[in-house]
Amino acid sequence: MIPAVLKKQLSAALQDGFVLKRAVFQSCLELYPMSEWNKMMEKINKLNRFKKKNNDFIRRFTAGVKIVEVDSAGRLLIPKDLIGFSGITKEVVLASAVNILEIWDKDKYEQAIDDAAEDFADLAEEVMGQDDDENGLS
Repeated sequence: MIPAVLKKQLSAALQDGFVLKRAVFQSCLELYPMSEWNKMMEKINKLNRFKKKNNDFIRRFTAGVKIVEVDSAGRLLIPKDLIGFSGITKEVVLASAVNILEIWDKDKYEQAIDDAAEDFADLAEEVMGQDDDENGLS
């Protein structure tokens, strides 16, 4: 069940539907509003399919992709194969990842956050701590 507050924020995307897929780096699921998925597919369609690594990437990236809809009660049905991949049991966490949502098993999410806590300061410095102001960040 998608929380009412989140459902309200997603109201524009509810009519178009969503794409649900396996995450690339974690054992969670990624929920793309159809407009975001279409942007991603535009990028992927530009890849040269005659390069083996591009073809392999496309196959792996789109493995298990499902088009899903939120029903009138605010529920999202997660197919069994994706539940198996993500290890979702009973409690679920919906986490914002900028333009998509991640869907996690609660225990796996908390473990991933705990595992990353030690490295986050270094990661934040590397990604966001630029010495100059060329990107408008400081």
